[in-house]
Amino acid sequence: MTATLAFIIILVFLALVFDYINGFHDAANSIATVVSTRVLSPGMAVVWAAFFNFIAFAVFGTRVAKSIGDGVRMDVISPELRLYVLLAALLGAIIWNLITWYLGLPTSSSHALLGGYAGAGIAAHGGVTGLLKMEVWVRTLKFIVLSPMIGMLLGFTLMVLVYWIFRRSSATKVDKLFRRGQLFSAAAFSLGHGGNDAQKTMGIITAVLTAGGVWGLTYGPNGTLPPIPTSVVLAAHAAIALGTLSGGWRIVHTMGSRITKLKPVGGFCAETAAALTLAYVTVTGTPVSTTHTITGSIVGVGATRRLSAVKWGVAGRIVWAWILTIPAAAFVAAVSFWIVSTIHHMVD
Repeated sequence: MTATLAFIIILVFLALVFDYINGFHDAANSIATVVSTRVLSPGMAVVWAAFFNFIAFAVFGTRVAKSIGDGVRMDVISPELRLYVLLAALLGAIIWNLITWYLGLPTSSSHALLGGYAGAGIAAHGGVTGLLKMEVWVRTLKFIVLSPMIGMLLGFTLMVLVYWIFRRSSATKVDKLFRRGQLFSAAAFSLGHGGNDAQKTMGIITAVLTAGGVWGLTYGPNGTLPPIPTSVVLAAHAAIALGTLSGGWRIVHTMGSRITKLKPVGGFCAETAAALTLAYVTVTGTPVSTTHTITGSIVGVGATRRLSAVKWGVAGRIVWAWILTIPAAAFVAAVSFWIVSTIHHMVD
């Protein structure tokens, strides 16, 4: 086995590790509401979510994967540095994800990956000019704001509609109905989570294989990635599903109870609102934060009772973590690239 092939295998493994970490870091997004309302036990909830994370490959295409892979023009970086850029990008995203997981902050794995990719690319390229594909970045940055706002608006609207439709029903009847409904809303959200988040790793793995010339993969016009191989699609979905099975209990607590207290009807509306948002952005190929989306939906649901029902201090800490994610992951990735490239030159 050549050194380059061994390096490619290590990078693919690291990408799948990132996908696995994404799964347990974001497990709370899929299961926090259904656990906090006691519709499912934590164990059953992660199995339910992981199953729909995996089968999402049969529902959604690979437009998001292409957006991630095409966000940085790897063709303008010298061939001998491309694999090191991808290694540093993954290290930046993984390290930031682990830091925020330890602190119990539900930040975005998507933005950590994009930030890491950009930071490593800029360090290698020596600047931004001609490196970043601005259409991908503008769309992504726009939805940092739009995805939680859409989730919040939909969550608020669904909750108001449910209150109006069931205004003459007893609380016991409504509770029983939406306990069952949460099984479907949690499944729908997990489907969207797997469909959007697993694709981000697919984009990175395909970038690794293309940079290494594996399977004859080559860059298209303007540095675009080739089609995502089926084996990469299946591996990415399996990794994120296994990560979800591992759970992320620190963040479950934050998402499920510290932002606002939820009942089954609220959990149903929050998950449904987030699932609808994720379905739209995934079909259009926009990489978004599932964390942003479900948090916005939970806030929207909580605000239907009264604004004081939302613990804005906790929400504020989460927002600050969102703002810091891209630059922090980019910084860690740039430092990682400097270390890796220094070692590379020393070995040479």
